[in-house]
Amino acid sequence: MEKIVILDFGSQYTQLIARRVRELNVYCEIHPHNKPPEIDKTVKGVILSGSPFSVRDEKSPKPDLSIYRKKLPLLGVCFGAQYLASSNGGEVLPSSTREYGRANLSFVDNTHPLMKGVSDNSQVWMSHGDTIKKLPENTKIFASTADVEIAGYEFENEDTYAIQFHPEVYHSKDGGTMLKNFIVGVCKCAQDWTPNSFVEETVEGLKEKIGNDKVVLGLSGGVDSTVAAVLLHKAIGKNLYCIFVDNGLLRKNEFESVLKQYEHLGLNVKGVDAKNKFYSALEGEKDPEKKRKAIGKVFIDVFDEESHLIEDVKWLAQGTIYPDVIESVSATGGPSQTIKSHHNVGGLPDYMKLQIVEPLRLLFKDEVRRVGRSMGLNEELLGRHPFPGPGLAIRILGDITAEKVRILQEVDYIFIEGLKKSNLYDEVWQAGAILLPVQSVGVMGDERTYEQAVALRAVESTDGMTADWCHLPYEFLAKTSNEIINKVKGVNRVVYDISSKPPATIEWE
Repeated sequence: MEKIVILDFGSQYTQLIARRVRELNVYCEIHPHNKPPEIDKTVKGVILSGSPFSVRDEKSPKPDLSIYRKKLPLLGVCFGAQYLASSNGGEVLPSSTREYGRANLSFVDNTHPLMKGVSDNSQVWMSHGDTIKKLPENTKIFASTADVEIAGYEFENEDTYAIQFHPEVYHSKDGGTMLKNFIVGVCKCAQDWTPNSFVEETVEGLKEKIGNDKVVLGLSGGVDSTVAAVLLHKAIGKNLYCIFVDNGLLRKNEFESVLKQYEHLGLNVKGVDAKNKFYSALEGEKDPEKKRKAIGKVFIDVFDEESHLIEDVKWLAQGTIYPDVIESVSATGGPSQTIKSHHNVGGLPDYMKLQIVEPLRLLFKDEVRRVGRSMGLNEELLGRHPFPGPGLAIRILGDITAEKVRILQEVDYIFIEGLKKSNLYDEVWQAGAILLPVQSVGVMGDERTYEQAVALRAVESTDGMTADWCHLPYEFLAKTSNEIINKVKGVNRVVYDISSKPPATIEWE
């Protein structure tokens, strides 16, 4: 399978580059700059990401690019462009004015391989505090803005290109065209990495990896674990044993409704009520990371206990997807900052003698949906909003009690059902409610109240790496707030979260 390699220098946009490459039906992998992969016949090109570092910083990344230069097409983006310049005799200096935000190309060489189809005056997105003042020898400029003369340049007589803006972000209007020019035009990628090809290759790979072994899978009711289960079922059939755990942190009535959903898929599913075990492990714990780890430990304990009831189980399957991996292990071990850990990423304790299989580990959420669609899963299931693995535990800020879970379940139910009834659910990528660790004064009837405040959150996104808050109608928000306060005992205030990611995250913990 041919691929593009992305070297991660820590940019918040690195995953967006990967998304744009995959939208072209080309497989790509993100690797840390300090662990560049060796070249083999599958690697068709290399992209160098941006970075929060300055190339002038002593501690900035300084990889040896000789393993790629003149052997593979190479594209440097922002920091990558500046590093190519500074490490080859050019000069990078602080910008007189930091360049962040929209800019327009004032010069475009439309004959250049990267710039074919790029319009004159095309808008691009700048995000850097340094700029290239002097180019290395044997280079040529192919794009400029009014403020940045060296916006794009190439090394002559080799397929090495560099741009000081971010083609991967939405605001670079012809960015997709530039990336396609590089990946398809220069790297000659075949664009044959499709959902159908992924299913075929994955099923064959699972058959070879697992053989006749038995696999236990923890279902969550969400898209990821369901698609993983169907892939495994295609590969190993009756040797897949699915367990759906009620951790006491699911949405209202979710345990029963999800078990019903799975009936028609032909999966062997066992429901396990483990609410009290999770509540005991979480008692008095307020720290978000410790809550996640406590939930992860109980999940492992439950699976260990259940797997012992199945003779000769060798594997634990999980619905881990790429954003889980990226946010948990800093972009596959690179310099990107770790935001949070996920309970289903990072291995198993020594006492649990199961190997891990993660069929979706390298897919983004929308890719998982496309794979599910190619296997014939129904749209209602595929259209379900993402729900965090730790469930409502990370939407209850502070410690967890059964009463707090009850309150949040009722609030969440009113919000989600309201979105569906108002035909807004499919316009939202993810929605939920957050129980805040504050109480506020209110008046109900003639009585003063001092009760909980809740926040509603709804975002639009494609993969969860970036997200914008949804501009839900005021009438809908007013009606929802009124219904929550009237129907949910213990809540007297509702607020709406209008933060985008970045700088905020989608979940509050």
